[in-house]
Amino acid sequence: MHYLLMYDLVSDYLERRAAYRDAHLKLAWAATERGELLLAGALAEPTDTAVLLFQGDSAAAAEAFAKADPYVLAGLVTRWRVREWTTVVGEGAAKPVR
Repeated sequence: MHYLLMYDLVSDYLERRAAYRDAHLKLAWAATERGELLLAGALAEPTDTAVLLFQGDSAAAAEAFAKADPYVLAGLVTRWRVREWTTVVGEGAAKPVR
Protein backbone atom coordinates (compact mmCIF):
# COMPACT_ATOMS: atom_id res chain seq x y z
CA MET A 1 0.00 0.00 0.00
CA HIS A 2 1.04 3.58 -0.55
CA TYR A 3 0.45 6.54 1.74
CA LEU A 4 0.90 10.24 1.11
CA LEU A 5 2.06 12.38 4.01
CA MET A 6 1.10 15.94 3.15
CA TYR A 7 2.39 19.02 4.93
CA ASP A 8 0.96 22.53 4.83
CA LEU A 9 3.95 24.83 5.29
CA VAL A 10 4.34 28.24 6.91
CA SER A 11 4.68 31.17 4.50
CA ASP A 12 8.36 31.73 5.41
CA TYR A 13 9.29 28.04 5.26
CA LEU A 14 12.23 28.52 2.87
CA GLU A 15 13.76 31.17 5.14
CA ARG A 16 13.28 29.15 8.36
CA ARG A 17 14.10 25.59 7.34
CA ALA A 18 17.91 25.85 7.36
CA ALA A 19 18.21 25.33 11.12
CA TYR A 20 16.26 22.04 10.92
CA ARG A 21 17.08 20.75 7.44
CA ASP A 22 19.98 18.42 8.33
CA ALA A 23 17.94 16.68 11.03
CA HIS A 24 14.89 16.47 8.76
CA LEU A 25 16.94 14.95 5.93
CA LYS A 26 18.63 12.48 8.30
CA LEU A 27 15.18 11.29 9.41
CA ALA A 28 14.01 11.06 5.80
CA TRP A 29 17.02 9.11 4.56
CA ALA A 30 16.70 6.70 7.50
CA ALA A 31 13.07 6.05 6.51
CA THR A 32 14.23 5.51 2.92
CA GLU A 33 16.87 3.00 4.02
CA ARG A 34 14.18 1.07 5.93
CA GLY A 35 12.12 0.91 2.73
CA GLU A 36 9.32 3.09 4.13
CA LEU A 37 9.83 6.39 2.30
CA LEU A 38 10.01 6.32 -1.50
CA LEU A 39 10.01 10.00 -2.51
CA ALA A 40 9.72 13.34 -0.74
CA GLY A 41 9.90 17.02 -1.50
CA ALA A 42 8.21 20.38 -1.43
CA LEU A 43 5.96 21.70 -4.17
CA ALA A 44 7.32 24.78 -5.90
CA GLU A 45 5.95 28.19 -6.79
CA PRO A 46 4.61 28.62 -4.22
CA THR A 47 6.43 26.44 -1.72
CA ASP A 48 3.44 25.99 0.53
CA THR A 49 3.07 22.20 0.56
CA ALA A 50 5.34 19.18 0.87
CA VAL A 51 4.45 15.62 -0.13
CA LEU A 52 6.13 12.43 1.09
CA LEU A 53 5.31 9.04 -0.45
CA PHE A 54 5.44 6.08 1.93
CA GLN A 55 4.85 2.38 1.38
CA GLY A 56 3.87 -0.26 3.90
CA ASP A 57 1.05 -2.30 5.39
CA SER A 58 -0.42 0.70 7.22
CA ALA A 59 -0.09 4.45 7.65
CA ALA A 60 1.95 3.94 10.83
CA ALA A 61 5.37 4.76 9.33
CA ALA A 62 4.12 7.99 7.76
CA GLU A 63 2.40 9.05 10.98
CA ALA A 64 5.47 8.24 13.08
CA PHE A 65 7.64 10.22 10.67
CA ALA A 66 5.46 13.32 10.99
CA LYS A 67 5.38 13.09 14.78
CA ALA A 68 9.21 12.97 14.90
CA ASP A 69 9.99 15.41 12.07
CA PRO A 70 11.98 18.47 13.17
CA TYR A 71 10.00 20.59 10.69
CA VAL A 72 6.75 19.64 12.43
CA LEU A 73 8.22 20.02 15.92
CA ALA A 74 9.65 23.48 15.07
CA GLY A 75 6.34 24.77 13.72
CA LEU A 76 7.30 24.92 10.03
CA VAL A 77 4.33 22.66 9.30
CA THR A 78 0.95 24.18 10.10
CA ARG A 79 -0.96 20.97 9.40
CA TRP A 80 -0.15 17.43 8.33
CA ARG A 81 -2.27 14.51 7.23
CA VAL A 82 -1.79 11.00 5.87
CA ARG A 83 -3.96 9.63 3.08
CA GLU A 84 -3.95 6.15 1.62
CA TRP A 85 -3.20 6.32 -2.10
CA THR A 86 -4.54 3.48 -4.22
CA THR A 87 -1.88 3.18 -6.91
CA VAL A 88 -3.00 1.21 -9.97
CA VAL A 89 -0.54 2.06 -12.78
CA GLY A 90 3.23 1.87 -12.79
CA GLU A 91 5.98 -0.54 -11.92
CA GLY A 92 5.49 -0.11 -8.18
CA ALA A 93 1.68 0.07 -8.15
CA ALA A 94 0.19 -1.57 -5.07
CA LYS A 95 -2.94 -2.76 -6.93
CA PRO A 96 -2.04 -2.93 -10.63
CA VAL A 97 -4.94 -2.71 -13.07
CA ARG A 98 -4.38 -3.39 -16.76
